[in-house]
Amino acid sequence: MKAKLIVLAGIVAMAFTACNNDDDEPMAQGQDFKVTIENVSEAKEFLQSGVFNTPVGANEPGGAGPGHSYEFSFYAGPGHKVSFATMFVKSNDLFYAPSGTGIELYNNGTPVEGDITSQLYLWDAGTEVNEEPGTGPNQPLNGGGTSGEAENGTVRMISAVNDGYMYPDVASTIQAELEYMSNSMFKISINNLSGSFTPIAPGVFVVHSDANPLFTENESDRSEGLKELAEAGNAGVLGDAVEMKTGLVSPLAPGVFAIHNASDMPLFMDGSQDNDSGLEALAEDGNPATLLSSVQNAGFSNSGVFNTPMGESAAGPLFPGQKYVFSFSANPGQKLSWASMLVQSNDLFYAPADNGVALFNGETPATGDITSKIYLWDAGTELNEFPGAGLNQPPRQSGANTGTDESKAVMMVNDGFSYPDLSSVIRVTVSLQ
Repeated sequence: MKAKLIVLAGIVAMAFTACNNDDDEPMAQGQDFKVTIENVSEAKEFLQSGVFNTPVGANEPGGAGPGHSYEFSFYAGPGHKVSFATMFVKSNDLFYAPSGTGIELYNNGTPVEGDITSQLYLWDAGTEVNEEPGTGPNQPLNGGGTSGEAENGTVRMISAVNDGYMYPDVASTIQAELEYMSNSMFKISINNLSGSFTPIAPGVFVVHSDANPLFTENESDRSEGLKELAEAGNAGVLGDAVEMKTGLVSPLAPGVFAIHNASDMPLFMDGSQDNDSGLEALAEDGNPATLLSSVQNAGFSNSGVFNTPMGESAAGPLFPGQKYVFSFSANPGQKLSWASMLVQSNDLFYAPADNGVALFNGETPATGDITSKIYLWDAGTELNEFPGAGLNQPPRQSGANTGTDESKAVMMVNDGFSYPDLSSVIRVTVSLQ
């Protein structure tokens, strides 16, 4: 991901320093403060995942017999792939799935569409000894499930398994179609063909970047739920396991801070549109330069940019486990405002309320963890896309300011998408120098 975001480092390579000679504000001779902004995000393996369990046209979950189908939708950007698995029900532990690398969703930046059946294979989970397909007493349709003889084998394509039985070709049983909807959204239809030998069962899908999200060929089942899916058509266990590994992980971008009086709103106003002071560039592209210039021109010279993670020698984004640190002086009655972009978004940023955070309780410096006073804001300048997959978000956009203009007021984000709990992404603390 660092390679994808290196453009941000170039944008903000010029460093700025805070000054303390604002004629319109009290001289900063009171207390010296230090602010630490940490990216506390935990690594996640998958952008999206889910269970598909209700056949098209059905009212409740169940298997999809011949002539029926499953559908599921998801978001993905260039570099993402999709994998899924669904049981070949007339078996002990067979399932349909792509290879470990998954199915490519973009070709040179263009969404892929069409029939993907040729990329699906029939796999043997290696967890239960095979019986004759359709007749084995330990197969789901015959009252079995996970009750068969344990095999302790490895996951292999059925074409590599010499169990003495015959299995239908994939293309004579199922047909899978990939459709690009719009705005990074795809839909997959898995059709159990009329005349098929077997039902197929509820399954699991994941949107991923690395290979082998659900299993690894020629290795044993990971005990995460593939056994239950492949032996009994129970997708819930595997679905829960991959859900724990799913979520948005994002860098934070270099930002701007300002020290100001209690009535000031130096960076933005909640409920008002951006006034071309530079918030748009910060919130859309992680570029703080214009906003800092506007803030200083407005008289807030006790201000600056934070742009270099601790331990790094050059400006750049803040990845999980890293910290930005900046210092300043302030007097009783003054407040702190700052803003930093959520990089895997179109125009979202973290910041306190528009009038900042108090730095004193009376004459006493207010120190400690202030994360509870931070919010995720929408600048209202660019149409939001699915976080982590949007084509106009910095890791994937062709250049700065490429998204659809929105012209809405700045407000706390409320766009229908899901975002991680703020405290699982960022921690902000104030201490004395």
